[in-house]
Amino acid sequence: MIEARELTKQYGGTTAVDGLTFTVRPGRVTGFLGPNGSGKSTTLRMVLGLHAPTRGSVTVDGRPFADRPRGLRHVGALLDASDVHGGRTARAHLGVLARSNRVPLARVDALLEEVGLASVARRRIGGYSLGMRQRLGIAGALLGDPPVLLFDEPLNGLDPEGVRWVRELFRRLAGEGRTVFVSSHLMTEMEHTADELVVIGRGSLVAAEGLVEFAARGGRPRVTVGTPDHTALTSVLLAEGAGVTTEGGRLTVTGMGAARIGELAMAHRLPLDELTSHTASLEEAFMELTAGHADHLAGDAR
Repeated sequence: MIEARELTKQYGGTTAVDGLTFTVRPGRVTGFLGPNGSGKSTTLRMVLGLHAPTRGSVTVDGRPFADRPRGLRHVGALLDASDVHGGRTARAHLGVLARSNRVPLARVDALLEEVGLASVARRRIGGYSLGMRQRLGIAGALLGDPPVLLFDEPLNGLDPEGVRWVRELFRRLAGEGRTVFVSSHLMTEMEHTADELVVIGRGSLVAAEGLVEFAARGGRPRVTVGTPDHTALTSVLLAEGAGVTTEGGRLTVTGMGAARIGELAMAHRLPLDELTSHTASLEEAFMELTAGHADHLAGDAR
């Protein structure tokens, strides 16, 4: 479990992280979301003791991570897949980590096989693609078989097969009762992978809740309706307080569910050829709820 309490980090007159309080629980995949520059990487580095908080605290299973010897047995982390010595082989890189954390070297070969790098284990990392380096970084995070795992943008550079593999890996790790904390800008992947979300903007907490609950707070549910008589059905729906717009030969209705629309159409003998409900996506909710928390907006000349 990761617990942050009023976690704050200042650099001179700039506050990068401002009073964050959240809990990342075991047995679930928790997505860590925020616009660029919102303080996600700084927060992860404070979890790992790489940056000291200006105020507040963050603990891993009740203790600061820096207090734990042989840290890879407690927390595995991938922060930057490119932050490796390009002159080493993958096997040598993991071997150094294993020896320094008293992990059996046999686990190195097992993990290289698991992440799909066994055939290139003796090639120098400098010749690896970004996707291969991501796989190596994930192997390093798993090396100590830790109960807590942190990943910062682990999907960058992966092909579709790699993305699917990582998604299944995270679900499996959470299913084993581990704490899995994943920072990503890929909303569709978080929608398929995360159970919980911690969302920040400009260093402040926007939300810490279940993915379904967060998505439901953003945007308005809508219903797409097809009918040969747009004018009559629009009048009926407006009279009942719904919002109606017409686009592409279909009505988009807000403020009223599909069941009620169907009832009204039947009562007024208006035929329907489509009645489709749409809930807000994670991306729509994220864009709406973080709109005032982005440092850089497209089209903003300030």
